[in-house]
Amino acid sequence: MEILEKYHPSRIGLADQADLISVIVAAYNTPEYIERGINSVRYQTYQNLEIIVVDDGSTDDTGERCDRIASKDARVRVIHKKNGGLAASRNTGMAAARGRFIAFIDGDDWIDPDMYERMIGAIKEQGANAAICRYRQVHKTYIDDQSVDRAVLFEGQEALQYYVQETKEFSIQNAAWNKLYRRDVLEGLSFPTGGWYEDILFTTWALSRTGRCIYLDTAYYNYIIDREGSYMNARINEHTLADQVPAYYEKTKFLKELGREDLADIHDYFFFKRLLLFYEGAYRMKTADGKRYMQEFARMIEDNKQHYERVYGCAIAVPRDYRKMKLFLRSPLFYIWQANLDERVVIPLKVMVKKVLKKWKSDGK
Repeated sequence: MEILEKYHPSRIGLADQADLISVIVAAYNTPEYIERGINSVRYQTYQNLEIIVVDDGSTDDTGERCDRIASKDARVRVIHKKNGGLAASRNTGMAAARGRFIAFIDGDDWIDPDMYERMIGAIKEQGANAAICRYRQVHKTYIDDQSVDRAVLFEGQEALQYYVQETKEFSIQNAAWNKLYRRDVLEGLSFPTGGWYEDILFTTWALSRTGRCIYLDTAYYNYIIDREGSYMNARINEHTLADQVPAYYEKTKFLKELGREDLADIHDYFFFKRLLLFYEGAYRMKTADGKRYMQEFARMIEDNKQHYERVYGCAIAVPRDYRKMKLFLRSPLFYIWQANLDERVVIPLKVMVKKVLKKWKSDGK
């Protein structure tokens, strides 16, 4: 890994924009957002684009809005298909793509005008096979942008490593939309269909292939974090059990098959932490479904007991997380009591103490 301080990819003039980028836009029932999303791609400073909009059987006028935009710009192609979910839409777009580079955006989000110029410029300057950028979290009342004026060059499987480690310093994420890939990296890959959380496996597979990868620590993508109806904002539900948890198991299996037992254990470390959080979330639902989910998560936690000593001994494990798991195994009820105490008393107290210390240090200067 190499840190490139104050790195900004060179601008690419129109005459030098030789490589076609295929941008796949997934659209479904987002009439209030879709035009902004597509137009943010149309108005890129890098203009050698084909914009493949896949209308996933929208039941409102989203499809018609897409068609109107396509009538104004020959680079825009709209594919109308029967509803099959986000994964199927992206796969349809990849099958139709002709570009040397491939990118994705979700139709309810939008991108900065120079996103693809910067990303493809970095790929070319650094001899990389993929580029990843930071993104802004767009809330209803504020925007969270943690951009840093630098880039990071990953070699070999380092991008995969930091992704699996969920390193907060690098906003790699499961998402497909903050990445630009050389087409051959994705050769033979497709998003798992039939459920949610398709990015988990696809991103794992893709990052295992990238080799040299450039991470731009600047936000170019604008992600709506709290749109009503977005599955990313849904709490514990059937898809957590039916799609998310199985994807985590498959991710572990793939990492082992890749020969990265170390990363498989690190991934399981975060997975086991999530199982406890899922249990807490189900408990707080206070519904019949919540009770059923609690039983399912408790069973999974019990079924994985034989792995805990090894996994909680991995390189990045924090001892208190193992103590939490042991507490749950002794008494789920007492674990919930402790979790509630932490949430209502311990964590607020720690936050207050940090604020007091910060003010004290500031006043002392």
